[in-house]
Amino acid sequence: MTDTLWKQGELIEVNITDLSDTGDGVGRWQERVVFVPDTVPGDRAVIRLVHVKTTFAHGKLKQLLKSSPHRIRPSCIVADKCGGCQWQHIDYEYQLVAKHHQVIQALERIGGFIQPPVNPVLALPSALSYRNKATYPVGLSAAGNVQAGYYQKGSHQLINLNQCPVQDARLNPLLAQVKQDIQKQGWQIYDEQRHTGIVRHIGLRIGRRTGEILLTLVVKDWNLAGIKDQAQEWLKRYPDLVGVCLNRNSQRTNSIFGSETRCIAGVPYLREKFAGLEFQVRPDTFFQVYTEAAEALLQVIQSQLNLQGHEVLLDAYCGIGTLTLPLAKQVHQAIGLEIQPEAVEQAILNAKSNQIDNVSFVTGKVEKILPQLEIKPDIVLLDPPRKGCDRQVIETLLANQPQRIVYVSCKVATLARDLKLLCENGVYTLRLVQPADFFPQTAHVEAAAFLVRSHTDKGADTFTKTQI
Repeated sequence: MTDTLWKQGELIEVNITDLSDTGDGVGRWQERVVFVPDTVPGDRAVIRLVHVKTTFAHGKLKQLLKSSPHRIRPSCIVADKCGGCQWQHIDYEYQLVAKHHQVIQALERIGGFIQPPVNPVLALPSALSYRNKATYPVGLSAAGNVQAGYYQKGSHQLINLNQCPVQDARLNPLLAQVKQDIQKQGWQIYDEQRHTGIVRHIGLRIGRRTGEILLTLVVKDWNLAGIKDQAQEWLKRYPDLVGVCLNRNSQRTNSIFGSETRCIAGVPYLREKFAGLEFQVRPDTFFQVYTEAAEALLQVIQSQLNLQGHEVLLDAYCGIGTLTLPLAKQVHQAIGLEIQPEAVEQAILNAKSNQIDNVSFVTGKVEKILPQLEIKPDIVLLDPPRKGCDRQVIETLLANQPQRIVYVSCKVATLARDLKLLCENGVYTLRLVQPADFFPQTAHVEAAAFLVRSHTDKGADTFTKTQI
C-alpha cells in the first residue's frame, strides 16, 4: 500500500534530519532517502516527489507542518527562488555546525579516517555583504526589459535582482543602473538557445580594503556600439570605478568568461590589500570571493607551519600568488606552479610590486611540472580546483615525500579522496583539518588539511599542536 506513494507527483510526510553537501535537507520515508531543497533539520513537511529512484528521491517542499528551531526568515526577498544561495533560511550558527559535520562525514566515509582531527569552522562575524565578486547573467523580461540576476534553482529561469545581500553592498548601485544603461544603449541581449545577441553577463568586482571597483561586460563579440562613451560615463558616475572591460566569450558554453579581455576605459585591474601585501586583480582571474575569510585561513596556515626562514616552499596551483607571496616572506625560497599564463604574469607582477625576490613562478600543468622539478621542497602547498589533484601529483608527492603538505580544498569530497591516497600506506599522517567559511549562506565549505611525513626525524619541522 505504501509503495504506491513512492512515485513521481505523490505527496508524503517527511522529517528532515540532515543536510546534504549540495545544501538540500535530507529525510527518510520507508527507509528511503529524500532530498528536499529549502528545508532544515528539525522540519516536518509535506513533500511532493519530483524525481524518484528505487532507494532515493528528490522532492519539493509543499507544506511546512513543523518548523525547525534553526529556521529563520531569509534576508533576501527572492531567496526561495534565486539559486545564488541555498541556506539563507538557516540560522548562521547551524550553518557552521552543518559544514563541520560535512567535513567530518567526507573524511570518514570517503577518506576512511577514524575520528579525524577537525577543528570548528573558522568564521567571521559578517555572513552577509561579503562577496567581492558577482557575475550576473543578462536576459530579457516578457515585456522586453533588460534583466540581470541569478538563475532560479534547478533551471535557467532568470530571477531579476537590483541588489544582493551577500555581495559587497557597494556594488548594488551599479547592478541596478547598468541594466538601465544597457537598455538605453539598445545592445542586443544574448539568447543562449539561439546563440544570438551580444551581452551575456555583467561582472562586478571590488577591492574590499581599497574600495576599487571593476565593471566587466561579457559579450559574444566586440561589436558593442557606443561602449567607449558609455564606459567613460560610468567612470564619471562612480568615483570608485577604476576600470571598464569587455570579455569575449563567443562559444556555446556554460563557462562565463572567454579567453580574451579588453580594457575599454580606466585600468584592467583593481588593487586589493591582502595579508599586508598589495595585489592587482583582473576581471577574469581567480581570487577568493571572501577576502577576510581567506586571510583568516592564511593566518592559521602560518601559525601551523611556524616557519623559521630556512624552508623551501612549493605552492602548486598558485594562481596570482595570493598564498605564495605572504608565505614567501617567511621562507628561504618559494616556487609557484600555475597552468594559466595570465595568472602567472600577475603573480610575477605582484611579487615585483611587493619587492619579494625569493619567489619564482612556472607556467604549466602541475602534474607535468612537479615530477621534473630539480628542487626538493620541504613544504608543498596544494590548492587545486574542485576536481582535486591529478593522480600523478599524488604519486609524485608519495615518491618525493616532502616533510609537510598543506592541502587547501574547496570540495571536501575530493579532499578526502586525495588525503586517503596520501595517508593510506603510512607515508603521511593527518594532523589537523581546519574548515573555513568562505561562502556563508551556501553549502560550500573550504578546508585546509595539514599532513606531516610519518617518518620525519625527531628534529625536523612538524606542525604546531596548539590547535588540535
